[in-house]
Amino acid sequence: MGAAPAGSMRRVDDAAAEALVGVVEVFEDLQTVLRCCERLVTELAAGGELDPVVVEAVWTTALLSYARCFAATGDGVALTESDLTSTRDLTSTEASPEVVEWHRLLLQLRNHYADPAVNPRERFSVGVAQDANGRASGIAITSARQPLVDDLTVRQTGAIAYALSGLVNERIELRQKEVFDDLESWSKADLDRLDPLDVAVPQADDAPANS
Repeated sequence: MGAAPAGSMRRVDDAAAEALVGVVEVFEDLQTVLRCCERLVTELAAGGELDPVVVEAVWTTALLSYARCFAATGDGVALTESDLTSTRDLTSTEASPEVVEWHRLLLQLRNHYADPAVNPRERFSVGVAQDANGRASGIAITSARQPLVDDLTVRQTGAIAYALSGLVNERIELRQKEVFDDLESWSKADLDRLDPLDVAVPQADDAPANS
């Protein structure tokens, strides 16, 4: 395989690079949780004008993203409960000192909203009406609406995600250094054997116009 042009990129697929990717994915999920919480705070402040569909959709995305950060995949990059108790910033959040219990509650809520067999927003029942003689005279379908997520829950979830983002960002920096330190010892021939990695280069037309 020929040498790549100057400034080109090669794909690194070893275990260290894969672990770095895993940590970056955890960070991105935490950022998604933060963006969802910011949106929910704004939406919930709308009071009677809030859209319950938007609230449920954004809150479900936040819960799925949060839980994914703790999903063990065998590569050692997932967050654990010990990270919650060892992260200094979490000691000053509104969720402390029950941060682990709060974390477990979020995972339970994730299961509730992601359950393929249970409606997370409403509970339905069938009732029978009786006439004066006690015989069935009709049926009715009743429902009990489940409450939407509240502002305090959203803010506590955002506080946890924010603190964990700092922890994960530090891990990204460490793993980046590990990967690069290893690659620095590779010869040009070794690097040239790696597959090219396509990187989008901004075109001149895409550049912002000067004011």
